[in-house]
Amino acid sequence: MSPAPESATVSGTVIDEAALIVRCQGGDRAAFEPIVTHYMRQAAAFALAWTGNPEDALDLSQEAFARAFRAISRFDPTRPFYPWFYRILRNLCWNHLGRAARLREVPLRDDFDRADGRPRPDAQLERQELRARVWEGLRQCKPSDREILILREFQGLTYAEIAAVLEIPQGTVMSRLHQARRRLRERLQPMFGAAAGRRAES
Repeated sequence: MSPAPESATVSGTVIDEAALIVRCQGGDRAAFEPIVTHYMRQAAAFALAWTGNPEDALDLSQEAFARAFRAISRFDPTRPFYPWFYRILRNLCWNHLGRAARLREVPLRDDFDRADGRPRPDAQLERQELRARVWEGLRQCKPSDREILILREFQGLTYAEIAAVLEIPQGTVMSRLHQARRRLRERLQPMFGAAAGRRAES
């Protein structure tokens, strides 16, 4: 049997995932609440980066937690929770985008800063033009590039964490991330060149 995972740490808070999950599997519904609180901000921010809509992001992240709870009896508590949960959330986001008529522009920052995952009332979009152009380039990337860039650049996951959630070797993460960054730069260069020209003329 694999060793039990270390306690998870998010936003400075530590929880004993394995103990909570075992309690959930024993019928203690309340034991799932600390897990939801622990990961809601991260989950909502990821969904926002894919959907561009805070309400959709909250709905999708909450549905992902609901599905995770319904399937918790099949989860191995000796393994970390987030990689397993992430795959549920990712599939929901992909299905949502498949139903959408188009991708919408989103702010390329994490504007979720509360335990319940709701946007900060005072969150402001800074450097709006820059973000719009970066998102335009990101939106044109293939899904695998967009996913790994979101996980690394906007979610701040380590190479090891990305390897866990995507179930690929860490060396593959580094290679894919390098190629994704290169392709994104290639898409952005014409956009920023045109923007620089307009500023020089103004």
